[in-house]
Amino acid sequence: MKTVVVGMSGGVDSSVCAYLLKQQGYRVIGVTMKTREDEDFCPLEENGEGGNGIVADAKRVAEKLDIPYYVIDFKDVFREKVIDYFINEYRAGRTPNPCIVCNRHVKWESLLEKSMALGADYIATGHYASVVQLENGRWSLRSAKSIDGRSKDQTYALYKLTQEQLSRTIMPCGQYTKEEIRRIAEEADLPVAHKPDSEEICFIPDKDYAGFIERDTGTHDEPGNFVDMEGNILGRHKGITHYTIGQRKRLGISLGRPVFVKEIRPETNEVVICDNADLFVRELYAEDLNFMGISDVSGKEPVIAKIRYNHLGAAAYVERVGEDRIHVVFEEPQRAVTPGQSVVFYREGVVLGGGTIIGA
Repeated sequence: MKTVVVGMSGGVDSSVCAYLLKQQGYRVIGVTMKTREDEDFCPLEENGEGGNGIVADAKRVAEKLDIPYYVIDFKDVFREKVIDYFINEYRAGRTPNPCIVCNRHVKWESLLEKSMALGADYIATGHYASVVQLENGRWSLRSAKSIDGRSKDQTYALYKLTQEQLSRTIMPCGQYTKEEIRRIAEEADLPVAHKPDSEEICFIPDKDYAGFIERDTGTHDEPGNFVDMEGNILGRHKGITHYTIGQRKRLGISLGRPVFVKEIRPETNEVVICDNADLFVRELYAEDLNFMGISDVSGKEPVIAKIRYNHLGAAAYVERVGEDRIHVVFEEPQRAVTPGQSVVFYREGVVLGGGTIIGA
């Protein structure tokens, strides 16, 4: 019997993941990764009663499924790989994607190491994606069921996974829609069947990113100038960590028309403001590359490219222009290409690879 360690967040997706794998005949071990001291862990009382946080919910599911369950401390690696990265990127005028970094370095790299020490053959998560081995022998991810702009497909946030990590990963939820997963949870009488989804970054539940950075570092953002694309001063901003490319709301400036963030310049502490039409570009450059379905790009590869998690994807070609740099050219202009976010490219729903956007 093969052993699989399931990363359990206390939510319905990871709970159904554990249930499905046990139904398939695996020996399942549940693990919750503790990443922060202030996390909503709400442990159970010594008698097993009470508690309504992550650990309490995951433990109830593990007991329902009759599987072993552990909480493992990942605070140090989460601090180094995710939180420090998040802060440094915002201070550099970029918009980070902490989920991508967490998936690569915490949920997979660190969890896989711990799981192998427990004697596991695989790790598994409740992500909406499917692990596939292609005819060329490479491991990749296929988009989740019902890709219609409203699905829970999570391949974008997983494109950094390595070949070794993918070869040891199972994602059973990729075969189902969210509605089907909830129905399975109800039929299995799992105690989290109706638990709502979490929509925010896990360590910033109030979505106040700038406030989090100030509280965490004990420093305050320096105000600076809003400028137009010609460099004319338009007003004052609160500090660059309050803004991201394409932002319209909460700018604190009134020009008599809708305006948006075009660029963030940390070297001069300026935020460039523009009209909506100025946000559209046809090309971008990306670095820090990772390939999945292919080992490298060859010439001008036709792809479907996504530039953010909720982007539907657009036709483009990608070509290598340096040792760790690609150039992506879209058939149609795309709005708000954002340094720090990732571009992920696909063919027929399979992830080919991606990289971190450095500019347009």
